[in-house]
Amino acid sequence: MTNQKQAMLYGLGTVLLWSTVATAFKLSLRELAPVQMLLIACTASVVVMAVILMLQGRWHLVFSLSRKQYVQSFGMGLINPCLYYFVLFGAFDRLPAQEAQPLNYTWALVLAYLSVPFLGQRLRTLDILAGLVCYAGVVVIATRGAVTSLSFSDPLGVSLAIASTLVWASYWIIATRDARDPVVGLFLNFLFGLPVIFLICWWTEGLSFTPGTSLAAAVYVGVFEMGIAFVLWSYAMKKAENTSKVSNLIFISPFLSLVFIHFILGEQILSSTYIGLVLIMAGLWLQQKKVKAREEAVIHGG
Repeated sequence: MTNQKQAMLYGLGTVLLWSTVATAFKLSLRELAPVQMLLIACTASVVVMAVILMLQGRWHLVFSLSRKQYVQSFGMGLINPCLYYFVLFGAFDRLPAQEAQPLNYTWALVLAYLSVPFLGQRLRTLDILAGLVCYAGVVVIATRGAVTSLSFSDPLGVSLAIASTLVWASYWIIATRDARDPVVGLFLNFLFGLPVIFLICWWTEGLSFTPGTSLAAAVYVGVFEMGIAFVLWSYAMKKAENTSKVSNLIFISPFLSLVFIHFILGEQILSSTYIGLVLIMAGLWLQQKKVKAREEAVIHGG
């Protein structure tokens, strides 16, 4: 099997896992507060990533970093998982999954915009057009089709969903200067973030968890969304001979996710969700065209 085929299989595996997490979020939040869900998911993720590092023979890398890098792990852990997932789960706690999930996908566009001031990249006309198309979709979803009234279904929930994209994009901006092994870095971020989440959970919501669907869903999120999916995606990127083809697989995820949301959660998917999601995906596709053009220029010595 060629490297590109392996990359596509890893990518498809990741997309399938990502497609299920919006449903898992909502199942977990039926009985758990966002911070309780975060504590369980983060704990499961730390265990899974530790096992992965041991199986790969890279566990020793956890202990080979400089003092500065361990401090960096704590700082990045406050952003992801602490802040990012608390904000994201807060959005899912207030919004239907069919609304929160597409809004979160706009983080890729936010990343492109933040790259201008922080990474010195140029903002092109295509970026502005992509933004207009994407956020038109956001407005359609957030107003449930009542665009002219601009009456948002849940202003705080929508604000949290948009805020999560800012936090996530900021995290990846900072990560561009991260010299640590990706899996080791993520493991340490979660490990250092875990005590903070534990203290906040103990202080606010308590540590009493009832076994059941919600608890199982939170563990699922930690194992697959926060752990295995990240590793699969990093493998896909390493194996890929054409990263654009692999990256384009993410466009399948939000539509596949609606299938799980409808049949497992029982949400009636609104026409405004389909229209808004198509607009968001179209905007992201436009933004991706710039990335493809840059890759082709590099390949052909442009």
